[in-house]
Amino acid sequence: MNVRSRHDAIVRTLRRNGTSTVDALADEVGASRRTVLRDISALRDEGYVIHSDVGRGGGLQLDTQSLQTRAKLSVPEVFALLISVAAMRAAGNLPFSELADAGLAKIEKALPSDKVKDLRAFIECLHIGQLSPQQDLSDIGKMDTDLLPAFETAFLARQFIRFDYWDAKGRKTLRKVEPQAMLILPPLWYLVGWDPARDDFRHYRMDRISNPEAVPDTSFRRRHVPFEDDVCPYSELPP
Repeated sequence: MNVRSRHDAIVRTLRRNGTSTVDALADEVGASRRTVLRDISALRDEGYVIHSDVGRGGGLQLDTQSLQTRAKLSVPEVFALLISVAAMRAAGNLPFSELADAGLAKIEKALPSDKVKDLRAFIECLHIGQLSPQQDLSDIGKMDTDLLPAFETAFLARQFIRFDYWDAKGRKTLRKVEPQAMLILPPLWYLVGWDPARDDFRHYRMDRISNPEAVPDTSFRRRHVPFEDDVCPYSELPP
């Protein structure tokens, strides 16, 4: 569990239970007592009011008013919500689309202007389509949770992204590409990258990507991604 996930889990636990001990929180998030104490300090620095009661029967308590006024969403988190709603809409299984749109609009209004600019730039790289019925989904896996934040950093800063990639035959290679777009063909998600070594676009299934990271001191130019063409044939793309 990464730092942000631990913080979210601690806040959820305190909100749900009312009072909890450091030891109980450590068990909940799978971390040491010292780590949880650092997390509590970091949450307080973010604006959460967490009271500590010493003595028998004491523990930690979260002021719910601080939760309502201080809870924040990052650009990747808002983007994740947007693309999830868009993907469900494309798949035809979003029964409450108007409510979802209204909620997302309120979230966007709460973002600082610079974050809104980043969010819109991020959305421009997104394409959602329909998956071929001939696509084999028997080997679909779980996506690395670090991929979206790494992609956001690389895309907005126009830095290369580096990652390990496992092809359909189980072979692992190290890739370093320009992150040009994201392609969602529910339930498959692709990173569309320009590969300088091959001088062409390549589509990388996100569930086959691991250890993604933006590469500092690199840069690239934005390219036109030919989504009007056959962007994702059902057969395996060339390596």
